[in-house]
Amino acid sequence: VLLGTATPSIESYHNALSGKYGLVEMTERFQGLQLPQITMIDLQRQYHRKEMYGHFSDPLVDRIREELSKGKQVILFQNRRGFSSFIECQQCGWIPRCPHCDVTLTLHKKSSTLTCHYCGFSTPVPGQCPACEEKRFTDIGVGTEKVEEQIAQLFEGATTLRMDLDTAKTRQQYEHIINDFSNHKADILIGTQMIAKGHDYPNVTLVGIMAADLSLHVDSYTAAETGFRLMTQAAGRAGRRDGKGRVFIQTYQPEHYAVQAAKVQSYETFYELEIAYRDLMSYPPMSGMLAMMLQSADEELLEAEAEKIKLHILEMEISLLR
Repeated sequence: VLLGTATPSIESYHNALSGKYGLVEMTERFQGLQLPQITMIDLQRQYHRKEMYGHFSDPLVDRIREELSKGKQVILFQNRRGFSSFIECQQCGWIPRCPHCDVTLTLHKKSSTLTCHYCGFSTPVPGQCPACEEKRFTDIGVGTEKVEEQIAQLFEGATTLRMDLDTAKTRQQYEHIINDFSNHKADILIGTQMIAKGHDYPNVTLVGIMAADLSLHVDSYTAAETGFRLMTQAAGRAGRRDGKGRVFIQTYQPEHYAVQAAKVQSYETFYELEIAYRDLMSYPPMSGMLAMMLQSADEELLEAEAEKIKLHILEMEISLLR
């Protein structure tokens, strides 16, 4: 079995360093090309200075214009599909949630629907708030649809393609978008992690990472790892021919260790910091972790059996300690 990646999982790299896996390293980019130049954009500073248009910082806007004027192509990475994360009633604060999963519903503006990205439940956008009958809503957060809308406002005449689970539901749709962008039928490709790795676009000289913080604050101990991996992989799409690629990373936390490691494109730097954190918190690969899910139509029976399993695990832990 051969595992190949520029951003191995912490577990896999730990296995390689400990001798469980063999390790072969490629220290140069294909054909000796230089890594792209990465520029960090502090969003907090940009907003404070009023140097933002929507979710685009002025430096990113200027660079996009420059690359488009040269006939080059641009990739914009936003790892959230839809138009906005959710909508909120302007009067009472009511937020629509999935009746099955109890998570907020994502606004999809083009289809005028609210969709659950866990179970697929979908419902039309309400004409008024069911709690107070207010007709005004505020949309919170930004998805690929909103980025696409703002691109049309900022860069008149620029053609765009969007790749996410809404536009590339089938393999045929996916390949159609890839081929169209490769043949320069669009100037800007906007997408989620579907565009982050495995693609080689010779004419792409600029990658903009719209919101690096999205992946850094999910409720998982692997959040920093995911964020670093996606930033690094997305950055790797720039300058794959002439070695003159540029990457702009927009973030509210430019000093975060995952962002700093992505800036210098050093996996080893990130690994050393992350493995120290995992060791401190006893997270994998420094420990084992088990997740169990119990289901039953009888709630009392479920609770009783869950308690039995809990006690059994505690007894096992005590016996191991002895």
